Amino acid sequence: MSKEVLSQGEIDSLLAALMAGDVPRETMENKEHRKLKLYDFRRPNKFTKEQLRTLQVLHEGFARLLSNFLSGYLRSSISIEVASMGQFTYEEFINSVPSPTVMTVFSLAPLKGTALMETNLQFLFPVLDLQFGGPGELPFKMRELTDIELSVANRIIKRLLDHLTITWKDIVSITPKVESIDANPHLHQLMSPNDIVAVITFSAGVGEEVRGLINLCLPYSLLDSVLSRFSMANQFTRETEQEEKDLQALEFWLGESDVEVSVIAGHADIAVKDFLQLQVGDVLPLNRGFTQDLDLYVDDELKYKVQVGTVGQSLAVQVTSLAEEAWEIV
Repeated sequence: MSKEVLSQGEIDSLLAALMAGDVPRETMENKEHRKLKLYDFRRPNKFTKEQLRTLQVLHEGFARLLSNFLSGYLRSSISIEVASMGQFTYEEFINSVPSPTVMTVFSLAPLKGTALMETNLQFLFPVLDLQFGGPGELPFKMRELTDIELSVANRIIKRLLDHLTITWKDIVSITPKVESIDANPHLHQLMSPNDIVAVITFSAGVGEEVRGLINLCLPYSLLDSVLSRFSMANQFTRETEQEEKDLQALEFWLGESDVEVSVIAGHADIAVKDFLQLQVGDVLPLNRGFTQDLDLYVDDELKYKVQVGTVGQSLAVQVTSLAEEAWEIV
C-alpha cells in the first residue's frame, strides 16, 4: 500500500488551517471514513451462515424422510419441505407460535439440553383425520385437541422424531426422547428469552393443499458441542473418509468372493461314432495352434487371452491381454 509523505511545510500549513477552521468537514470525514456494521448486542448471531446452511441441508433430508414415512403410514399423499431457516431469540420464537398448538419438548442424547417441535393444528388435524379413517380434512372450527387426539398425536410425533436419528447419523449419533407434550406454548420457559435458537420451519400438505407448519427449534446451547462438525469442509472430509472406508471394505469382500475360472484350449469337431470309440492316449486335433493365445473365462464371461505353461509341478496360464469382448465392456 502506498503512503503519501507530507513535507514539514505541508504539515505546518495543515495544522494552521485546522486551527483556523479552514479545513472542509468533508475532507476530515473522507480521511476518517470507515465501513461500519450494525450489531445488536441483545441479539448476537451465534450460528454462522455455513452452520445454518448445513442445518438446512440436513433437514431437507429429514423432510423427505417424513414425506415418505407419512405417505406410507397414512396411505395418502403427504408432502413436507423446508420453508425457511434462521436464528432467533427464544422469546421471538415463542411469540411467533400460534395458540392453541401442540408443543413437544424432547431431548437428543447424548447432547445436553432439550429442543422443541411445534406442530400446529392446521397440520395435525388432517393427519389425525386420516389416522381415524377420514379424508384428511380440517374441522369447521379450530379447537384444542381432545385427550384421545393428543394421545394419538403424541405417538405420531414420536415416530417423526425417530427420523432425526437417521438425519443426524453423519454428524452425531443421537437418540430422540419425548420429555413432555402440551397445547400451550407459553408454558415452556426452557431457557432465557434472549437465548439464541435455530428454527427450521417445514411446510406440510395433504394432497396438493398446504395444511400447516412444523417448527423445529434447536437451541444454540444444545448444538454448541457439535457445531464444529457442521462445517461443510469437515463434512466433505468425513464423507471422503467414509467413501474410502467403504471402498476398502468393498475391495476386501470382493477379494474373498469365489469365482470360477476356466481356460478353453480349443475346439474340435468329431462324429458321435468316433467320440464313442475314444480311448486313453488318443489325440484330437484342435482349431488353435500351439503359438496362439487361449481363452480364459471368468464365470462364463470371456475376459482374458492367456498362454499355457507350468509353475513348479502344476499347470498354469499367463495372462497376456484383455479379450476383445472385455475391451468393449470397458
